[in-house]
Amino acid sequence: MTVSPDLDARFREAAADAGLLDAAYDLTDSPIGTLLVAATDRGLCRISFFPDVESTRERLAHDFGPRVLRAAKPVDRARKELDEYFAGRRTVFDVDLDLRAIPEFHVQVLRELAQVPYGQVTTYGTLAKRVGHPSAARAVGTVMNRNRIPIVLPCHRVIGANGKLVGYAGGLDVKERLLRLEGALL
Repeated sequence: MTVSPDLDARFREAAADAGLLDAAYDLTDSPIGTLLVAATDRGLCRISFFPDVESTRERLAHDFGPRVLRAAKPVDRARKELDEYFAGRRTVFDVDLDLRAIPEFHVQVLRELAQVPYGQVTTYGTLAKRVGHPSAARAVGTVMNRNRIPIVLPCHRVIGANGKLVGYAGGLDVKERLLRLEGALL
């Protein structure tokens, strides 16, 4: 039996509207490539570069529960804010975040990361000091590497102590493009 794309889309949206999903995701085009954006009823929970939909869906099911479907409506607000950011009309994200299943140290670092202003950069060492662990720059680097919500939690704004761009899940070219968009690099 074949289901029409319209019926399939209506089913997915009805499941989301009825609160039957543990997580919803959709793909969105951006100036840096296709992004997978996912949300739960608590908020945005993932943005993936170069999305491998199947493995991301499995990760969402592991982290939030097995009822994971592609449904646009639950991620519309995050998508809108990302579009505004890429268009240069948004400097602060207002979307709620779901940071469940993330270790406490990581959450502390990510909350401090969220305070780094648009168009500015910081270092791994500075973030480590801000969370009360001045010798944990490498651990902060690990948190940045595992950041589930890049761009919104702006790990692209973190640079090496020597001022160089280092490490980024989306690639250093994407990190550079985001920093140029924000005016942090000329």
